[in-house]
Amino acid sequence: MTLTCEAQAASWKPDAQPQFCFFRDSQALWQGWSSSPELQLPTVWRKDSGSYWCEAKTSDLRVTRSPRIQIQVQGVPVWNVSLETQPPGGQVQKGEKLVLVCLATQGTGDITFSWYKGALGSNLETKTQRSLAAKFEILAVTESDTEKYYCVADNGYGPSISELVSVTVRSPVSYPVLTLRAPGAQAVVGDVVELRCEAQSGSPPILYRFYHENVTLGSSSAPSGGGVSFNLSLTPEHSGNYSCEADNGLGPQRSEAVPLRVTVPTEDKKELLASEILEGLLGTLAPSIMALLLCYWLKKRIGRRLARDPCRSPPSPMSQVSNYINSAAPLQEQSVYENVNVVSGEEVYSLVYHTQQEQQAAGET
Repeated sequence: MTLTCEAQAASWKPDAQPQFCFFRDSQALWQGWSSSPELQLPTVWRKDSGSYWCEAKTSDLRVTRSPRIQIQVQGVPVWNVSLETQPPGGQVQKGEKLVLVCLATQGTGDITFSWYKGALGSNLETKTQRSLAAKFEILAVTESDTEKYYCVADNGYGPSISELVSVTVRSPVSYPVLTLRAPGAQAVVGDVVELRCEAQSGSPPILYRFYHENVTLGSSSAPSGGGVSFNLSLTPEHSGNYSCEADNGLGPQRSEAVPLRVTVPTEDKKELLASEILEGLLGTLAPSIMALLLCYWLKKRIGRRLARDPCRSPPSPMSQVSNYINSAAPLQEQSVYENVNVVSGEEVYSLVYHTQQEQQAAGET
């Protein structure tokens, strides 16, 4: 607000330098007398309402006074109040600081701010200050601070209330517990085993993952918290250690490992052993079998060629001729072996010739 003091020139001599002073309710404003006929008040409040006038004084100490005027400062009501949270969005982790900021778009004078918790309005704090914004802090939130909040601002022209703002305090999940439930006392091949994973605490939603020897089996979500189950149809390969993991976005937690031994029935054991032996034999003897088949095929082929070509037929047994050494007595057959072949099974066919030389007569050369 600017106050201007105007005086007629006839009131003083032309060379006179007047001084001016402004008053409100009989009290001089600012520094008192000044050569400037204007006075600027940067900010006025309702308390600045009152009766104003000014005086002009010349060098010969002649003083003239203006008529009084009444100035009424009108306050602007608080309007458009809102509540904001820090961090934004109303999501805060357990143990962190929560700041509730109450804001007014406009309003003059001292404004009283109040914060409330819950729809029924449990008062948290009230403060008065000359500004359009005020803060309320909760240094370390707990799960009980999850609630709806609102604030009220009033500068004497009537309260203005903000909308409700939801605040959710989220806590990390605890270490989950894994339990295995089999139909009988022992887990047998073909049984369906239930894997149950549950974290005792932690803000939902919670995502659970199941592992067998650190290999992921599957996952399931719990939108409202609690635990989840995963069913597994057992095979002999399912023996080993199992674990589960819980995660709600604030850091995953892994359970302790739980061992599971899958029992194979006797009949299944025989079939499994036979299968394993067959697989082992096939893996080990496959090259040998292929080689034998190749040899058999080649032998058959060569046999067919020999049957078509007489010159290639096997040699006939050796003709035996008696040999004599200066004696009419023939030589005894000695053992000679040839053409020993495995024909089939364990039968062995041989051609044997036996010759033996008789003793020479005494005195003969």
